[in-house]
Amino acid sequence: MLKPSAHQDHFARENLPPPGTWPDILLEGFEYPDRINVAVELTDAMVAKGFGDRTALIGNGRRRTYKELTDWSNRLAHVLVDDLGVKPGNRVMIRSANNPAMVACWLAATKAGAVVINTMPMLRAGELKKYVDKAEITHALCDMRLMEELEACAKGSHCLKTIIAFDGTCNHEAELDRLALEKPVSFNAVATSQDDIALIGFTSGSTGEPKATMHFHRDLLIIADGYAREVLGVRPEDVFVGSPPLAFTFGLGGLAVFPLRFGAAATLLETASPPNMVEIIQKYKATVCFTAPTAYRAMMRAMERGADLSSLRAAVSAGETLPGPIYEEWMAKTGKPMLDGIGATEMLHIFISNRFDDHKPACTGKPVSGYEVKVVDDSGRELAAGMPGRLAVKGPTGCRYLKGDRQTEYVEGGWNITGDTFIRDEDGYFHFAARNDDMIISSGYNIAGPEVEAALLSHEAVAECAVVGAPDEERGYIVKAHVVVKQGFEPDDDLAKRLQDHVKAVIAPYKYPRSIVFQTSLPKTETGKIQRFKLRNN
Repeated sequence: MLKPSAHQDHFARENLPPPGTWPDILLEGFEYPDRINVAVELTDAMVAKGFGDRTALIGNGRRRTYKELTDWSNRLAHVLVDDLGVKPGNRVMIRSANNPAMVACWLAATKAGAVVINTMPMLRAGELKKYVDKAEITHALCDMRLMEELEACAKGSHCLKTIIAFDGTCNHEAELDRLALEKPVSFNAVATSQDDIALIGFTSGSTGEPKATMHFHRDLLIIADGYAREVLGVRPEDVFVGSPPLAFTFGLGGLAVFPLRFGAAATLLETASPPNMVEIIQKYKATVCFTAPTAYRAMMRAMERGADLSSLRAAVSAGETLPGPIYEEWMAKTGKPMLDGIGATEMLHIFISNRFDDHKPACTGKPVSGYEVKVVDDSGRELAAGMPGRLAVKGPTGCRYLKGDRQTEYVEGGWNITGDTFIRDEDGYFHFAARNDDMIISSGYNIAGPEVEAALLSHEAVAECAVVGAPDEERGYIVKAHVVVKQGFEPDDDLAKRLQDHVKAVIAPYKYPRSIVFQTSLPKTETGKIQRFKLRNN
């Protein structure tokens, strides 16, 4: 039973999926007051606890304390309510790269009781329009450098009527900033219900039609009080760095919610390339890093050139499977584990993870406290250890698609079905096999692309690789590997043959790539995740 809402605009709650299609929600161990606003918990409440003078955000060449962030977000919240007419429950889009101003805007909109949709700067007008139409977004806050596409999106929109620019460089040269400077630093935040919707996160959607996932105020606290507390052991001395956009729930958790919940600091980079992250880690002695395996591989090359990353105590890998060779090389170079984990936009953040004292290569780990996980067949029956099947999870967070869009495709019998193929071993550890659509069936054999990638990456000549299925008249599909070689190696037929022989020696010979294509680079998302769907078309 949902608690009484503080929203005046009831669109979000009215467009939750039908209750009978929800996953089971397990809240034992996660108790919160009926009325709680996550933005207040991360700012005003932290100042009240004595963190006011500690650094909260680092970016654009300066540090901001918790008191400064609290005052800043409160001033912005006044503008949203007093000048822009934002009502609790209105959907507010924020368009920006990762910077302190984006965090301040997100906090401000949340304090005003809005439902926030964070978006990436690379999205174009047509893509933004899908978000606006699906979530019926009424207001948008946009970095002044990114206004053109948003203005094009808003032309003719039946719902998006209010757009205001902020200065992502924090020089206070945009309209939102100028208005905020005249406002008081205290704000009476909306006393939202713990199960009022605070955030709509859009999936990346392989079909081109992204789905919208709906998350409560309590959900944003649960991922911190669960995963970040239990697995990362976040402490006030920590300094976070990472590449995922704040527009992704992985990035919002890792670079905003987690540090702010525990009085730590977050460094925010508009361009989070591996060289930039290496520079920030060294400059600010960052201790916790969130990025993809391909970025960690590039960071290790920087270490070979003398970069000092010894301040890192936690290297979190998610977004795609962590190949064993990268894990082992990181352990050899740093003496510290790389914490592989798996999360989903639908689940908000990581729900299976390795631990500092319990980790192994090519293993995703065990469930985070509060979550139950099993491997099931197509009928939902739990499979025995060692058998590959669909990953099913339930816990304190879970999938709620806006308007129930394809809800029953993700939730079956109270379980979230993530779309991943996993194996649970006899000791209860979970091992990633493939995304369900990354499993290649060749001559009747099931071949997991990530397993072939790990085998290729263990060869000294391979810098990066991505494995996909390619249509073949005789076999249905064959394994096709796109490979980027390290400097000093010649990408020729002889090397292709040596790589094929290497894979045959490392894993079952039938899994070897029958086609190897050498590339100068692989297509990647902004977070460094390899876009295999682009390679499937080549």
